[in-house]
Amino acid sequence: MSARASLIEDGGSEASEPDHFFRAPEFLEAEGVTHTVAAELGAGELRLPVIVREIPGSDLLDATSPYGYPGASGVRVTPPDPAEIDWGDTGLVSVFVRDRIGEPPSLANGTVRSEVQLVEGEDGIRKRLREQIRSNERRGWLVESRQGGDVDAAALYGFEAAYSETMARTGASERYLFSTEYFRAILRSRRSWLLLASREQGAATAGAIAVASDGLLHYYLGGTADEALEDSPMKNLFAAMIALAGELGLPLNLGGGVRPGDSLESFKRGFATTTAPFRTHEVICDPAAYEELSARVEAEESFFPAYRAP
Repeated sequence: MSARASLIEDGGSEASEPDHFFRAPEFLEAEGVTHTVAAELGAGELRLPVIVREIPGSDLLDATSPYGYPGASGVRVTPPDPAEIDWGDTGLVSVFVRDRIGEPPSLANGTVRSEVQLVEGEDGIRKRLREQIRSNERRGWLVESRQGGDVDAAALYGFEAAYSETMARTGASERYLFSTEYFRAILRSRRSWLLLASREQGAATAGAIAVASDGLLHYYLGGTADEALEDSPMKNLFAAMIALAGELGLPLNLGGGVRPGDSLESFKRGFATTTAPFRTHEVICDPAAYEELSARVEAEESFFPAYRAP
């Protein structure tokens, strides 16, 4: 093995890159990142922001990337093979890495978990969707955009109300029930934008947060209030994000569905022009401990780490 990894308790500062939202200090702090996994790679370096966690029923630790597409900072054109890195000195049993979208990946030989929907230009919007967007505009729907750092309390309240109703309506898991302070924290980053949809000077009843990272504008979070569902102003928000991406000179990543092929993914396909893989990396740092912990549970083959299977 040509490199050794170490664990630095620094809140992810060694991996921080303010110009890339998913590694920006505002995002890392909001996500509760605790450490950086660092490795020197000859001509380059690897810096993974991670959340270190206690493993229930033991005195051992593991780590996971924060949400989204953080990957790593300091990566070279040729990504390192995890098998060529000695992870033993980290003191961790395993690390689950969510890679960035696009090339090059942070690490080689990842697992493709899903396909995300990408938009390059406005030509990909289907004719039917264009007509529905124009129809909403004729009915008075407007979209405004504010860059992170310029979002006031009223705008945040409108977004949070719509987002909360969406999470309640869809029965979202606790992972997606973010606090007001979480939204405030990530919208301090200048690599974030809040887009709000309202009708005829009324209060915002739909919203989306878009963020720029690793050469893409990403649709990160969004929601629609129950009262606005009939008009589906999210279509207008998607069109506004496509326009914002064009102004920034970036493709737009709309993400995927909750599950491959579901209605959410189908909706996003109506705007997309191409797709890209979303990869993860399953790093076992202490094989003996991993095997012992995993022997206690039954888990699907794709679940990682196996010992955390529900």
